[in-house]
Amino acid sequence: MTRVGFIGLGSQGAPMARRITEESFPLTLWARRRASTDAFADTAATVAAAPAELGAASDIVCLCVVADADVEDVLLRPDGVLAGMAPGGVVAIHSTIHPDTCRHIADEAAKREVAVVDAPVSGGGGAATERRLLVMAGGQEPDVARCRPVFETFADPVIHLGPLGTGQLAKVLNNLVFTAQVGLSLDTFSFADGLGMDRAAVAQVLAHGSGGSRAAAILAASGFNTAGLRQALPLLRKDVGIMLDVADTAETPRPQTLADLAAHTLSALDEPLAP
Repeated sequence: MTRVGFIGLGSQGAPMARRITEESFPLTLWARRRASTDAFADTAATVAAAPAELGAASDIVCLCVVADADVEDVLLRPDGVLAGMAPGGVVAIHSTIHPDTCRHIADEAAKREVAVVDAPVSGGGGAATERRLLVMAGGQEPDVARCRPVFETFADPVIHLGPLGTGQLAKVLNNLVFTAQVGLSLDTFSFADGLGMDRAAVAQVLAHGSGGSRAAAILAASGFNTAGLRQALPLLRKDVGIMLDVADTAETPRPQTLADLAAHTLSALDEPLAP
């Protein structure tokens, strides 16, 4: 079977990696913290001493680290994945990063005859466990097809958007819309409060009516506690920034309504909680 390497065993990546090994793909792991790999002691996964060793043991390497710099580090440093990976391998980037970073990495990988697929995900660790994560893939069709059986261990659907970078575009567009909807939801429930309405009942109406959104459902499920969204604020700000930078670089007019609503959300989540 295809040998898989996985780096990035956080709350999102760990369930993805566990699904891969549960489907009996030979899996090699590497992490900066030993505790991350110790959690897989009950599986058949092996642990590499360095990213290059993981690359040498893998046909496909999946990355689910946090940011552009993290992706570049584990791939391009002297003992990075590409230093060990054989020609013909594929790197699948599940992290949400700038499309330009994907293209830079692909240029470096091509020197070693390694392909790159950008495959950011949406849905959270629970969705990966239940095999219903969304994967948005960009890259050459044969490379995406080669990765698809691995992706389908934790994802449904797996959507191929087009050339390298289009998966990232889809992800940051999704996150721009989600961020805007968070602001709409916050205002909606605040408005309902002002009208003397029960916000829990309003949330039920939205869940079954045409005015509902994923953001409103997430807020309602949390008991209208914004702590989780506030914790995600740096990531939301990063992704909104990437989307708007891509638009500006492409000289495509910004979607001003979405941009304004997203800015409103980021500002609201950045405000201190009332005592």
